Amino acid sequence: MLYTSGKDWLNAKTKQVMLFAMSGLGKTYTSDMLRQSGDWFHYSVDYRIGTRYMGEHIVDNFKREAMKTPFLAELLRSDSIYIASNITFENLTPLSTYLGKPGNPDQGGIAFAEYLKRQQQHRTAEIASLMDTAHFIERAQALYGYSHFIGDSGGSICEVVDPEDPNDPVLKSLSDNLLMVWIEGSDDHTEELIRRFDKAPKPMYYHPKILEDSWSEYLNENNIQEDGVNPNKFIRWAYRRAVEHRQPQYRAIAQNWGVTVQADDVAKIRNEDDFNQLIAQAIDARM
Repeated sequence: MLYTSGKDWLNAKTKQVMLFAMSGLGKTYTSDMLRQSGDWFHYSVDYRIGTRYMGEHIVDNFKREAMKTPFLAELLRSDSIYIASNITFENLTPLSTYLGKPGNPDQGGIAFAEYLKRQQQHRTAEIASLMDTAHFIERAQALYGYSHFIGDSGGSICEVVDPEDPNDPVLKSLSDNLLMVWIEGSDDHTEELIRRFDKAPKPMYYHPKILEDSWSEYLNENNIQEDGVNPNKFIRWAYRRAVEHRQPQYRAIAQNWGVTVQADDVAKIRNEDDFNQLIAQAIDARM
């Protein structure tokens, strides 16, 4: 690891870290707090995905829907209006909306083949965005003069890497350039995330095998065809499986490539010093 002890971390002139965890456990909250301190550059992997690598897909989808309305279609053809994605660090809705949900189109679903295509686009974009991290570390220092770097990974980082492979290109690049930090949630946190998702199910990225196995099983269990699937019911059903699949993957990343902090401790962070002390403790515990 880049830092050999908690003292080494606290004394480092440049601190470089990547947070990873399920959504809702404090990655973006912590990153935003550090950014506001003035010394930290905040790199959001999801924002990079939604702007650099999938921005055109997202906007084309907006246009595709607008072209269904004759009034808007005429304005688009004559370049009289401009459609853009207003994606931000805090609002990634344009990206999740593009990913969509498979199932009955009358209930807001898309064909499963189209869903798989968009999932693959996201996978490619996520890997590229993670590999861009080293470039942004250098850019943050050379161009903007930031001393420290906080990376805010997407919850699906564990779906695009192999934590057991010592030569995994993504994890090797990340660990060579920053400290990987897993925010570990408790069983209660997991159940709360599932409850939140159940109230407002959102599109997300799934590991291809988990997704295809879940889709086949759901169709068989419910004895229905693709166009009979209620999109929200399916992703609610699939979400728990995704959570259960991700936990051991996160743990393996932390054990083989980084350190672990507890979500309850992250929730208590109020400033940069609190964060640095928590990371120093995690490094010492690992060592």
